[in-house]
Amino acid sequence: MEQEFEKYTSEDLAVWSLLFERQVNNLQEKACSDYLESLEKMRKVLNPMELPNFERINEWFKMSTGWEIYCVPGLIGVEEFFDLLSEKKFPSSTWLRSKEKLDYLEEPDMFHDIFGHIPLLCNPGYSEFVHEFGMLGKRFSHDSRILVELQRLYWFTIEFGLISEENKLRIFGAGIISSFHESISSISTKGTTHSEFKVETILQTDFCTSEIQQKYFVIEDISQLKKAIETLTKLYSHELEHHSESI
Repeated sequence: MEQEFEKYTSEDLAVWSLLFERQVNNLQEKACSDYLESLEKMRKVLNPMELPNFERINEWFKMSTGWEIYCVPGLIGVEEFFDLLSEKKFPSSTWLRSKEKLDYLEEPDMFHDIFGHIPLLCNPGYSEFVHEFGMLGKRFSHDSRILVELQRLYWFTIEFGLISEENKLRIFGAGIISSFHESISSISTKGTTHSEFKVETILQTDFCTSEIQQKYFVIEDISQLKKAIETLTKLYSHELEHHSESI
């Protein structure tokens, strides 16, 4: 599947520009410094003046952390998702929401995928975490329990993760980054719970995809994410070895 960049319309550009500029202004005191710095670093290929051209962004990443945007028609299966991440390919939709639905989507569009997810992938520490997360998921794709646990970790970090910077809550999860309303409510103390980042707790915590989140986990540093993957790799590998010995 290809992006078919030439099929976008002037209305698509207007929507992209509106969403981009509105959210950048909204995020200045809300998004983590790593995200804002990454967005600025990608300014030549990711900005409000032009729709994102996947080929140009992929070329840019060749000189950065080596990621590639991989076009998908919509939501994909868990195993395919992990396969792509393990190859440093991030799946993205090519369609864009309409002016009538700026703040409500049934499934992720290009603004969520590109504005929300892509910038932080040029941060070396975060890039390594997402890549190793994908490799871990691919390695244990045969185990349904582990896949459920990894989906929970993905949800509460890559999609809806918060970080503490100078004792202030800041956003790094793409689901919040790309949402005008949730980027406000997520760091509010009204109606939300902010819990310490504990892998064991996250693996046992269910989530809801159809409404604004009310529970978030807060990391202290991006390196904490990589340590979580190292912990799970050892845990799951030990379980696999123990299971093999008992057969």
